[in-house]
Amino acid sequence: MGSMDFGVSTFVTDEGIRPDALARALEERGFDSLFLAEHSHIPVSRDSPYPGGGDLPRVYYRTLDPFLALTAAAAATERLLLGTGIALLPQRDLIHTAKEVATLDLLSGGRVAFGVGVG
Repeated sequence: MGSMDFGVSTFVTDEGIRPDALARALEERGFDSLFLAEHSHIPVSRDSPYPGGGDLPRVYYRTLDPFLALTAAAAATERLLLGTGIALLPQRDLIHTAKEVATLDLLSGGRVAFGVGVG
């Protein structure tokens, strides 16, 4: 029988645990991966309702940059897989994003999983 890996996918904000502390805690507890959400462009008003009902949750507009947060996580860990869940490519410069991913992958020793989407 094969083994099963477990990871965490979350928002990291300025109001919660730091990404380096979170990553260290996950690795110490045997988790395999950490995936961070990205939400950089928040409209001042919305015509379509939030799918969960009510106002847009605070985490959406307080989310840290995933690549900077994952770099802090990489520096604090040795084995944890580090990923974006997801990077919103239509809201990014693609050349800068490619360089950010390549830099994080180099600094982390090849531990990056690059998840992309449109939001």
